[in-house]
Amino acid sequence: MDETECWLALARAPGLHAGHLQAAGASAAAARLVGLAASELLGRGIPEAAAQWLARPDRGLLHSDRRWLDSAGAQLIGCESERFPPLLAQIASAPVALYVLGRAETLLSAQLAIVGSRNPTVGGARTAREFAEFLASAGLVITSGLALGIDASAHEGALAGRGVTVAVLGCGLDEVYPPENRGLATRILTQGGALLSEFPPGTPPRRENFPRRNRLISGLSLGTLVVEAARQSGSLITARLAAEQGREVFAIPGSIHNPLARGCHELLRQGAKLVETAADILSELKIPFSKQDITESPSGAATRPGSAPGLDKDYEILLDALGFEPQSIDALVDRTGLPSPSVASMLLILELEGRVGLHPGGRYVRVS
Repeated sequence: MDETECWLALARAPGLHAGHLQAAGASAAAARLVGLAASELLGRGIPEAAAQWLARPDRGLLHSDRRWLDSAGAQLIGCESERFPPLLAQIASAPVALYVLGRAETLLSAQLAIVGSRNPTVGGARTAREFAEFLASAGLVITSGLALGIDASAHEGALAGRGVTVAVLGCGLDEVYPPENRGLATRILTQGGALLSEFPPGTPPRRENFPRRNRLISGLSLGTLVVEAARQSGSLITARLAAEQGREVFAIPGSIHNPLARGCHELLRQGAKLVETAADILSELKIPFSKQDITESPSGAATRPGSAPGLDKDYEILLDALGFEPQSIDALVDRTGLPSPSVASMLLILELEGRVGLHPGGRYVRVS
């Protein structure tokens, strides 16, 4: 069994996540776990169901997965790979691997999640599209779940802004769900974006898959923007997960007479950042933009950031703390006293400017 098939086996192991591999002391050579005796795997802290599977994986199923990867042009990115998104690697129960269609390098870029109701108002759908369009034109990758409603509007807006967008699915990538968005999925790939899932091919879109999908949407992103959501909306789950992951949560207020504004108002009462323009988001994420470059759309959403020629004080503090030895985001938060989401955002901007480099394990180093 080669390394790819070993990772396919790990990706299918029930209940297994990246933290188990780290606890087993195998994060740098996880593929070596495949084929070990179940008793040894249990002794290393691997859950029982996963241990039983890894001891004797179904070779026929793994060969089928391999054929699908080859035929679809898909990639499987293990959690120990340099191509695994570093922000996602930091969350609790990070996935063992990701199945990706499209440009996998997109996952390493600065992302903002935009989520909301599957049945939005006309104004809500327009707002999501406009925010996504201008934030994508600012260089942020727009990440959402390909669902009908706000998700689809966010993807559409990013494409309209000639930007890039990522769709996270709650099923295997051999199926696009919902089927109404197959054309949208194709355009996402054509314009340089990506579709991704932690679920193996052949996994149907079961209800229980979507909370797991939501933790990936928030985990990939610097922050999550909720546009419209009822009080019992799944979008509030994504927002709660974002807060638990130490990421920013943004919410757009609405009319007190609109039931779809109540979820956003609840988030605001819980401490989410109130958003009126896209400039508010760029400012909170410390993404440089010039005030004179702001242009207003009819909804007040739009901003086109320019390049800031110098670094502000927080960026200088971060670079001084970084030095020339690889450091984790947690270590930099301790050294600088800056919020974790801000540090993550600033590192991505500095990486894009060529001032810092990303090392394996999600560690950053200053580039001389």
